[in-house]
Amino acid sequence: VRMEMKDSGSVVLTAYHPHSPARMPSVEQSFGQEVPSSRSPSSRKSLSRCRRINRMLSNEPTPPPSFSRSNSQVSMDSTSMEDFWCEVESIKESSEDRPEESTLLEFKPADEGELEAEWLQDAGLSTLISGAEEEDGQALLSTLTRTQAAAVQKRYNTYTQTLRKKNKHSVRDVRDIFGVSDSAPTFETVPVSPVPSNGIQLPGQKPVWKSVSSNSCLDCGLDKGTPSVMEELSYEVSFSESITVIPKAQERQKNQRFKKDDSALPKFIIRKSRFGLTEVGDLSPEDMKKIRYLSLIELTAFYDALGVELKRNRTERIKGRENGLFGVPLTALLENDQKKVPGIKVPLIFQKLLLKLEETGLETEGILRVPGSASRVKNLHQELEAKFYDDTFDWDQVRNNDAAGLLKMFIRELPSPLFTIEYLPAFITLVEKISKIKLQLQALHLLIMLLPEANRDAAKAFLQFLKKVVANEGKNKMNLWNVSMIVAPNLFIYKGKRANQQEMQAAATTAHIVRLLIRYQDILWTVPSFLISQVRKMNEAAMNNSKRQLMFDKGVRKLLRRKTMERERPERPEGAVTFPPYLQSDIPEGVIRVYAPLHSKVSMAIQLNSQTKAKDILARFHCENSHGSSQNTGGQIQSLHEIGGNIGQHCLDPDAYMLDVYRANPQAEWVIKPKAS
Repeated sequence: VRMEMKDSGSVVLTAYHPHSPARMPSVEQSFGQEVPSSRSPSSRKSLSRCRRINRMLSNEPTPPPSFSRSNSQVSMDSTSMEDFWCEVESIKESSEDRPEESTLLEFKPADEGELEAEWLQDAGLSTLISGAEEEDGQALLSTLTRTQAAAVQKRYNTYTQTLRKKNKHSVRDVRDIFGVSDSAPTFETVPVSPVPSNGIQLPGQKPVWKSVSSNSCLDCGLDKGTPSVMEELSYEVSFSESITVIPKAQERQKNQRFKKDDSALPKFIIRKSRFGLTEVGDLSPEDMKKIRYLSLIELTAFYDALGVELKRNRTERIKGRENGLFGVPLTALLENDQKKVPGIKVPLIFQKLLLKLEETGLETEGILRVPGSASRVKNLHQELEAKFYDDTFDWDQVRNNDAAGLLKMFIRELPSPLFTIEYLPAFITLVEKISKIKLQLQALHLLIMLLPEANRDAAKAFLQFLKKVVANEGKNKMNLWNVSMIVAPNLFIYKGKRANQQEMQAAATTAHIVRLLIRYQDILWTVPSFLISQVRKMNEAAMNNSKRQLMFDKGVRKLLRRKTMERERPERPEGAVTFPPYLQSDIPEGVIRVYAPLHSKVSMAIQLNSQTKAKDILARFHCENSHGSSQNTGGQIQSLHEIGGNIGQHCLDPDAYMLDVYRANPQAEWVIKPKAS
């Protein structure tokens, strides 16, 4: 860390780079009342320096420094961020005397129009760039809401105008693509009235209000004597469509101050529709890919509606180690680990570090905050690299604080940050530019939906562990704000060619983001139902396009055979009606056949009524098989899955009303099998 003193007495905190050769004092023991009195002089020097840095950063000089802190940081008192800066210094110490890593992040300056082109590709709309009539792109466009369509149109217009200026090649007008004759081209949008998660309005049915498990987190860093504010969240209508009043810039700055007191965080009640709630792992990878497309479009529309710029980093190349444990991309780790444990979603080394701390470290005072020995952590790191996959590493020798140091080192040394380089600026912006916590949470929710699968699964495991740490505050003395301050620099200060200056200055901002991630994690890993509705419509549109294309391909053959077919076709009695095949089926309306391949009774026809839930069907199968050979289930928890039709695969909420789901997807198959872990 380098500081420049101005004549005014202000301090400019410049870039932090984890591999800088500059040395800093040791901070092996950094906290006055929680460490023995026999601290080394270097520890006392480090502690005083942490406090000195924090005091200087908390001053408000006149005139202000050329690089001022974020508004959110100004609102924090001088002692509230001490843990953050001590953690920064601890990170600095841990990277001393280490060889230069092979990790390299190269940032390419954005050429005019390139950002929009990348955005269209990331949103699954490369068809607008290539000009090809791709079914997925057309299907996606057909599902957009008004605000989403406006966001796409804005980026596409900027892209086409840029290309015309450069005279690269002729570019189709939006009106040519979508057949819009109006002078102000617009995309065709879907209705935005409140509808259930599958897009079908069922009369006479009211949504069910239900709290998700995060609401039970009143003991997680909250003052039990101070009730938190309660707010409602709805997933039925897109977030961007729900914004009716755009906050003014001066209002955003005025309301930017936030308190570190966790009781100030509201408790959210989730509107649980008759289709239940859907977690990230409940959908097939193909459908989750579409969720990512729609989340980027919705996030952009959401920021546009708030008058906030959605900023993204552009990385040209990310290099990392191809093998080993630390400094290896998550995807590479998973590829290696899945050879040993098929289907694994979180790298084995990351799982083991979390498990070690959960088993022995949750009650350790100052866990995560009090650093372990830098020399021991270095030796353990080298030993892990050599012995982990041989199963010869002795985990009993690892002290809890050293294990915490290894865990944080693993996260810091990922070639790409856990929350991705591209969207780190968007995480910062959602706090600095959006003052209302409900809106911050909605933006954060969409950013989580945007994460690659490997990052999202690892982040979920990490946040679940942090929630357990906070739950043991009575013994480990780590409340929600303490944990957030320690974790923030490990997640949001990344190594690379650019110098993290903004991230370092946004100390309180990043700590607040981590606090939201921990506090509301059960909400954040629930897929908004309006996105599932759009995925269903997207799949239906793609199926219809495929059918039309198939009919077109067969058109010539049909034309040639038409006369022959007419001669051979028997005359149909006047007034006769031909029913589609699914209505000619032996299964009557409102009856589904459920398959359970792991049970002794493998199938059963179920008559549905308005009150039949998924858990009722599971209970009926359990009852029917209670005296049979149900051992094939292997003790795994069985769930009812909706497969095919307008969804790839969907593990249903036990509280989902089956008649509603059936009407939304009458062509689906219904299978009881273990839920994907």
